[in-house]
Amino acid sequence: MKTRLHALLALAALPLCGCAQDASTTNQTDSATMNSTNKALVAYFSATGTTKGVAERLAAAIGADLFEIVPETPYTEADLNWRDKQSRSTLEMNDRASRPAIAGAVTNLADYATVFVGYPIWWYREPSIVDTFVESNAAALAGKTVVPFATSGGSGMGDSTANLQALAPEAKVKEGCRFRASVSADDLKKWALEF
Repeated sequence: MKTRLHALLALAALPLCGCAQDASTTNQTDSATMNSTNKALVAYFSATGTTKGVAERLAAAIGADLFEIVPETPYTEADLNWRDKQSRSTLEMNDRASRPAIAGAVTNLADYATVFVGYPIWWYREPSIVDTFVESNAAALAGKTVVPFATSGGSGMGDSTANLQALAPEAKVKEGCRFRASVSADDLKKWALEF
């Protein structure tokens, strides 16, 4: 009787194993498809390395290409002092028309259907250099899905999603998500595959 019970339990478990394997294969296929067709790009600005770490994990998790938004004039520690009303970052963020210059450009933006745009939250929104990136690429982003993501210890996305939509009006800007520096690759992948 025990032998029969074990055999029946083993047979009953076979379909469950197959379903689990199929689900795993589906997720691998999603990532592989994104990678092989170069349909996703993760573009990011990182002042201190926090956003860079999240962007790299996201790109690796979904098989996306990676592009760093690098300022033509790098930010110094003094530039990033948010307590100093005359620091570069404070002056840029107080001037909504500020567009800090970027070194380099994405040469093949037309190849991507989805562009993830990452940045730290500054003054409850995206840094002005991200505005430069989105606005200067508005024509190339037309018809594409743009997905903002941000890093912050506690601040939310603020009005950055609406700001990016205004800068690239023909793009489909999705509601963004704020992550802590420690977010796992698995959590990033689950979130990204929604788009």
